Amino acid sequence: GSAAAPLPEEDCMKLNPSFLGIALSSLLAIDLWASKRLGVCAGEGSAWGSARPLMKVIEVSGHGIPWLLGTFYGLCQSDSSAAREVLLNLLFALLLDLALVAVVKGLVKRRRPTHNKMDMFVTISVDKYSFPSGHATRAALVCRFVLHHLVLAVPLRILVVLWALIVGISRVMLGRHNVTDVLFGLLLGYTLYSVVEYCWLSPLSAPALFALW
Repeated sequence: GSAAAPLPEEDCMKLNPSFLGIALSSLLAIDLWASKRLGVCAGEGSAWGSARPLMKVIEVSGHGIPWLLGTFYGLCQSDSSAAREVLLNLLFALLLDLALVAVVKGLVKRRRPTHNKMDMFVTISVDKYSFPSGHATRAALVCRFVLHHLVLAVPLRILVVLWALIVGISRVMLGRHNVTDVLFGLLLGYTLYSVVEYCWLSPLSAPALFALW
């Protein structure tokens, strides 16, 4: 008789998976396992459930809305041209961060950890996705921005770096994100600052914007 029609590729068992496929699957499994083990504040009944309110305060400290509103308010109240330039670029950086994170989340569409308790502060539709962590990107971006454009004593500079790291760690502890979401978010935010510096807005490069203020 005639030869049987070949099965669709998705129905075929891959007996010889590639090394890259095995490595990625293993890393994903380790990521999910570690994220669940570290989600010690994911619920009130978790190992460190009593620390959950503190973690949620840290969560709000890295949220986009307080940073956007605070920066916009400072921009409106500032009477120094140098301060307005810095604040306008910080506003630009925050908006760019929100847009980039939303695009990446929409493309990757990685669901949040199953142990996450969906009680996040002011969420939008894209926040149902996990990769990357917007809090982590924002923390790394703001950290680099502050360290480069504010004159701070060494103890304060250390506190800024610690804040960025704690914000990232809190995302895993609350069960909001997996470890790789946070690590990629920190890397993305760190890199994004270089883009902001390259596109720095000044009275010469963007006179129309500065005329508004």
